[in-house]
Amino acid sequence: MSRKHKLYLFDAMALIYRAHFAFINNPLINSKGFNVSAVTGFTNTLHEILTKYEPTHAAVVFDAPGPTDRVVEHSFYKANREAAPEDLVKSIPYIKQIVAAMNIPCIELAGYEADDLIGTIAKKAVLQDFDVYMVTPDKDFAQLVEDHIFIHKPPAHGKGHEILDLPAILEKWEVERPEQVIDILGMWGDAVDNIPGIPGVGEKTAKKFIKEFGSIENLLENTDKLKGKMKEKVEANKEQAMISKQLATIILDAPVIFDINEYEIIQPDKKKLTKIFTELEFKTLGKRIIGDAYNYTATTPNPSGQMDLFAVNQNDAETEQPTAEALDISNVDHQYHLVQTEEEIKNLASLLSSSDHFCFDSETTGLDANDCELVGLSFAIKAHEAYYLPIPSDRSEALKILASFKPILENNAIVKIGQNIKFDMLVLKWYDIDLQGIVFDTMVAHYILDADARHNMNALAESYLGYTAVSIESLIGKKGPKQGTMRNVPLEKITEYAAEDADITYQLYEILNKDIKENGFEKLYNEVEGPLIPVLTQMEKEGVAIDTEFLNNYSKELEEDINKLKANIFEAAGESFNMDSPKQLGEVLFEEDKMGIPYKGKKTKTGQYSTNEETLSSIQGDHPIIKDVLEYRELAKLKSTYVDALPKLVNPKSGLIHTTFAQTIAATGRLSSIQPNLQNIPIRTEKGRKVRQAFIPRSADNVLLAADYSQVELRIVAAISNDEKMIEAFQNGIDIHSTTAANVFGVKLEDVDADMRRKAKVVNFGIIYGISAFGLSQRLSIPRKEAADIIEAYFEQYSGIKKYMSDIVDTARENGYVETIMGRKRYLRDINSRNYTSRSFAERNAINTPIQGSAADIIKMAMIKIQNKIKSENLASKMVLQVHDELLFDVPNHEIEILKPIVKKEMQGAVDLKVPLLVEIGTGQNWLQAH
Repeated sequence: MSRKHKLYLFDAMALIYRAHFAFINNPLINSKGFNVSAVTGFTNTLHEILTKYEPTHAAVVFDAPGPTDRVVEHSFYKANREAAPEDLVKSIPYIKQIVAAMNIPCIELAGYEADDLIGTIAKKAVLQDFDVYMVTPDKDFAQLVEDHIFIHKPPAHGKGHEILDLPAILEKWEVERPEQVIDILGMWGDAVDNIPGIPGVGEKTAKKFIKEFGSIENLLENTDKLKGKMKEKVEANKEQAMISKQLATIILDAPVIFDINEYEIIQPDKKKLTKIFTELEFKTLGKRIIGDAYNYTATTPNPSGQMDLFAVNQNDAETEQPTAEALDISNVDHQYHLVQTEEEIKNLASLLSSSDHFCFDSETTGLDANDCELVGLSFAIKAHEAYYLPIPSDRSEALKILASFKPILENNAIVKIGQNIKFDMLVLKWYDIDLQGIVFDTMVAHYILDADARHNMNALAESYLGYTAVSIESLIGKKGPKQGTMRNVPLEKITEYAAEDADITYQLYEILNKDIKENGFEKLYNEVEGPLIPVLTQMEKEGVAIDTEFLNNYSKELEEDINKLKANIFEAAGESFNMDSPKQLGEVLFEEDKMGIPYKGKKTKTGQYSTNEETLSSIQGDHPIIKDVLEYRELAKLKSTYVDALPKLVNPKSGLIHTTFAQTIAATGRLSSIQPNLQNIPIRTEKGRKVRQAFIPRSADNVLLAADYSQVELRIVAAISNDEKMIEAFQNGIDIHSTTAANVFGVKLEDVDADMRRKAKVVNFGIIYGISAFGLSQRLSIPRKEAADIIEAYFEQYSGIKKYMSDIVDTARENGYVETIMGRKRYLRDINSRNYTSRSFAERNAINTPIQGSAADIIKMAMIKIQNKIKSENLASKMVLQVHDELLFDVPNHEIEILKPIVKKEMQGAVDLKVPLLVEIGTGQNWLQAH
C-alpha cells in the first residue's frame, strides 16, 4: 500500500552523464558555443518526473569534490576513471542553479558518494512514512530496495520509465534478499569503478555462487566444494573478494540529516529560472517548465554573428552578457503589407523589379514541395518591412497573378534570398516559374559557418536577432492528424506570419552574408554550395521512375525466403519464438537450458544478451543458426524498408519517386537523401543490390547511366598526405589494393592472391576511419595480433599517411578545426578534451573530415559542371540521383554517346589533385545493370 508522502532522490551525476552522452553524436550547442546537452537532458528528466509522478518531497544528490573515504582507504578504487568531458563539467554549475531555482535541495557531503547519501536518506525516510524512489540508472542501488524503497529508472534504449520494486529486484538478481546484490557485485567486480572482484567470476557465476552459498563469506569458507581453476582463483583472491564487497557496499549511516520541511516540494522561483534559461537559450524547455509566464529574453548576440565554439561561459557579473527585452512581432515596429488589388500587385512587381536583390518565401498547403499547393508569397527588400501576396487555389487564377512576378523571379540580374530556398524554388517550378539569378540561402550559409549547429529560421532568429518568431502551430495547430493547413488561416494572421518570415530572413541575410565574407567562405559558397541549390532543385523535380510490378513480385519472393528461414531457425532452436524480439532471440541462442551457444559479447545495459549484427557476426561460425538469423534480419529489413515501402512513395502527380537532397545535415559536407532515403539502398549483398533493379528509365526510349568515382577517398588520402608510394600507384594506374597487399605482406605484385587483396582493401578503407587492431581482427576474422601486425606494416610502407594522421590531429588541436580542399571547416570542440572517449571521437573526425568532406566538395562541383553543360547543350538527359560517389542519369538513347564524355570529363576534372580521378560509367535498362 502506498504511503502519504513520496520522496524522490535524484542520483545527479549518473543522470548528468547519461544526458550528456545521449547527445554525443549530435550535441546541443547554443549560439555562444556552449554544449547544453547535459543541462537539457537532466532538466527534462527532472521536470518530467516532478510533473508526471507528483512527489511530495525531493532532493538532488551530488558527489562532493575531493576524495571519498573509500579512495583514501583503497587508492585503486575508481583510479581508472577517465576525466569527465569538459562540457559536462561546465554544465554542473548550471544544473545546480536550476535545481536551486526549482527550490529543490542539492545534497552533497565531503568524503561520501551520492550513493551513500541516497542510501542513508532513503532508510531514514522510510521510517517516517515515506515511499522513496531513487532515480538512477545505476545497478548498485538494487541493494537498497525494500518495501517502500524503489528504483526509478528513466527512459533509455527505447524503453519508458521503469520502476523496480522488491519482487522485481529479487527476480532480476536471482537472490532471496536485496543485500545479496552486494555479494554479487563484490564477486563480479566493476571495471568502471575498478572494483577487482574475483578473477574469472562474472554475473552468471556470481549468481550461481549466491544461490549455493548465500554470501561471499560463506563461499570463502567452503572453497573445498569448488573444483579446478575456479577453486584456485577463489582461494587466491579471498582478501580481494572481501575488499570488493566492502567497496560495493553503500553506506547507510552517512552524517546527513533528513529534514521533511527542507525536502518538501514548493513552487519554483520562476524569476531565477527565467534568468538561467535565458542565458542557456532554453526557449521551448523554458516555456514547458515555467508556462505562459515565461518571458524569454534572448542574450545579446555576437556582433559578428560567428559563434565562438570554444568559449567558456563565465558566471561573474563582469563577463555575463547583457540581456535585451524579449523581441517578437508584438513589440518590434514593422510594416507588413497585404497585396491583393491589381494596383497593389503592380506596385509590388515594380518595386521588386527595380531592386538588385530581395528576399522571398512561400507559404504552402504542405511540406512536400512536389505535392502541395502554393498559398502565398512574401517579399522583403529591407528590414522590418515586407509584403504578402495571397495565391488562390484555382490554378488558372494563380498563374494569372504569378505572371506579374515570373519575369522578376526569372531575372538573372536580381539576387534572390531565402531560408531553405530550394523548397521555394521547387514549389515555383510546379507553377512554371524557373527561378534564376544568384541565390543566397541563409540556412546553407549558416551551415557553412557552423555545420554542427541548428539552422532553422526560428533558431537563427533567436541567436542572431534576439527575436522570437510567430510559430506555425499558433496558426494551424500542433502536428498530427488534426493539424490544419495554411489555406485555412485567416488572411490577417497569415499576412503577419508570412511577411515576418521574409523580414527575418532578410535581416539574417545581412548578418550571414557579412560573416561568410569575413570568415573566408565566399569561394565555398559561391562556387559550391550556392550554385548547387538549383542543381538539387532540378533533380528533386525530375524524380526517378520505379518498376512497381517488379517490387510487388520481389516482395512475394522475399516473403517465401523469410518464411523458409524462420522455419529453419525454429527447427534448429527446437521452439517457436518472436524473431523480432532481441530479448527472446538472445535467450533462445545463449541460455544454457536452450541452445547454449557460447556467448562472447557484452550484455546490454538492461541485462539482456546483445544480438546486434556485430555480436552475431563474430560468432557466425559457432552454429549454422546464426547465419540464418542474420539473413532473416537482412531480408525482413529489405522487404519492409524498401521493397514494400517504395511503391507507396510514388508521387500521385508525377508517377515518380522524388527524394529530397539535404545540404545541411552531414557535418562533413556530404549530401543526405531524405523522404525517402535513396542513399541507403543495400549494395553489399546480392538480394540488397536487386532492389536497384526496380529503378528504371521513365521512357522506353531512355536508358539509365551510372557514373561512379573509383576509390575517390583513397585518392584524396594519397593527395593530401603526399604519400609517395600511394601517389605513384594511382599515377601508374596500378590496382591500389593489390599494391597495398604487396607492400604490407612483402610479396611481389604478381604474387598477391585474392585473400591478400581482400585484407588490404579492408585496411585501406579502414585506416582512414581510424580502425583499430580489434576492429580489423573482427572485420577480417583474424587474431588481433595478426591485425596489429598488418596495421604496423601498413604504416611502415605508407609513412606519409601515418604522418598525415598525426599532423592533422595536431593541426586540429591548435586551430580547433580541420578543412577540406575547398576550405569547408569542421569545428572539433572536444579535440583537446581530457575525456578519452570525447577526445578520441574528435580525433577520428579530424582525420576523416578532410577526406570525406573533400569527396563531398568534388562530387558537388562535378554535379554543378555537368548540369550547366546539360543546360548549355540543351540536352534532354536528366541527372536524377546522387548516392555518395555515384551519379545517376536518365538519358534518351540518342544522347548516350553525347552525355558519356561530358560526365567523365567534368567528374574527372572537378578538381586538380596530385593523383588522377577515375570515373567508371555504365548504362542499362535499370540501375543494377547500369551500376
